Amino acid sequence: MADTENLAAGRSFHADVAQRHEPFRLRGCGSLDWGMQSRLARIFRPETGRTVMLAIDHGYFLGPITGLERVDLSIVPLLPHADALMTTRGMIRSTIPPASRTPVVLRASGGPSILKELSDEQIAVSMEDAARINAAAVAVQVFIGGEHETQSVRNMTRLVDQGQRYGIPVLAVTAVGKELTRDARYLRLATRICAELGAHFVKTYYCEQDFATVAAACPVPLVMAGGKQLPELDALTMAYNAVEAGAAGVDMGRNIFQSDTPLAMIQAISAVVHESMKPAEAYEQYVRPAAQRAAAGQEGK
Repeated sequence: MADTENLAAGRSFHADVAQRHEPFRLRGCGSLDWGMQSRLARIFRPETGRTVMLAIDHGYFLGPITGLERVDLSIVPLLPHADALMTTRGMIRSTIPPASRTPVVLRASGGPSILKELSDEQIAVSMEDAARINAAAVAVQVFIGGEHETQSVRNMTRLVDQGQRYGIPVLAVTAVGKELTRDARYLRLATRICAELGAHFVKTYYCEQDFATVAAACPVPLVMAGGKQLPELDALTMAYNAVEAGAAGVDMGRNIFQSDTPLAMIQAISAVVHESMKPAEAYEQYVRPAAQRAAAGQEGK
């Protein structure tokens, strides 16, 4: 029983001060429930409103690509430098340390491999399992203009409904097929559809022309996909241009883990995204010295 003796009456009521409530200030986030905002605040740094997500979910349809052959050796050391990790439940349970403080964005759709029609995905993870894993969000592929467009949109809306029930945000990942052009007109269409139908944040590709209109037309946070591997300075420049044009961060995979210096690269990306460091400066501060050290080590062998 609680001790009820010698209880002092409260005095610090501050009746002249209005009660304060600070919502998480992220685009499209103001009306979400507390748990949803809290999870998004784990993914997006509250001080910048931006994120550097590390995407390693490629194996769910591509298998063990270069850089992901041994996630325990190549990826786990990078986790402290990522704001969030995008991966699959199999990789989480088999490889990712439970003591990691990096929040998980859980891949929740899948089905076909690279050998089949990729747009024929289904929901592959229940929201209950996402909750058991303690996911900060779930991710679903949406194929606007693809053969199975309606099915993929339905996958997303079902997850949104379940996410509302459990307080888990949904990331819609806009996929671009071989026959679709990555221009601003298409990206505006794809991202707006996802946001209108309930996605809490959206991942899409960067386009050099009019990307600012893509970001402006999307009423929820827009995260830029890294895409194929580029030279490090080009990847840093793309990330810089995207966030300066309105993206709320990046979700990069191959441009980090396929770099010759993955640790330096994720540090450089973080400086560009969170500090607005110029790409050339980030390259010179992080990537070039690491590459020189690596080259010197090879010469010494």
